[in-house]
Amino acid sequence: MAVRGNYSRMIFRPLLANMLLWGQLLAAGAAGGPIDEVTIVTAQARHQFHVELAATTEARRKGLMHRPVLAKDAGMLFIFPDSRRHSFWMKNTLVPLDMLFIAGDGRIVYVHHNAQPHSLTPIAPQDAAKAVLEINGALSRRLGIAIGDQILHPSLTVSRE
Repeated sequence: MAVRGNYSRMIFRPLLANMLLWGQLLAAGAAGGPIDEVTIVTAQARHQFHVELAATTEARRKGLMHRPVLAKDAGMLFIFPDSRRHSFWMKNTLVPLDMLFIAGDGRIVYVHHNAQPHSLTPIAPQDAAKAVLEINGALSRRLGIAIGDQILHPSLTVSRE
């Protein structure tokens, strides 16, 4: 009897854990958009993030609002149909965020550090941006992410100059 109990735990616990993980990923995708990866290339390192894509008007409007936590390697990538000075705010956002504004070629053109939850103050760069990556607040400083660093994602085209 004990052997059978141990065997079922060995089989069903990992299966249950995988089902829970897939459930979380599907729920995250339904909340924002498909899950994808981005790589941030700094002078010192490469950092990978699992991101939800906010490529539709509705997904961009909702963003990360009402989320109580954000995994340390997670974020949301807002992809816009045009490059311009896009503005953000933190209404109904529960966690502090760093916002990385990205040109169409993947270069970071502005970093807003540690945007405060529930703030209605507009956040916008001086330069046009094609995309914005939101990650946990204070993380960009900790990882050394700065203006001029490169974001690698299929929606952004790296310049070959």
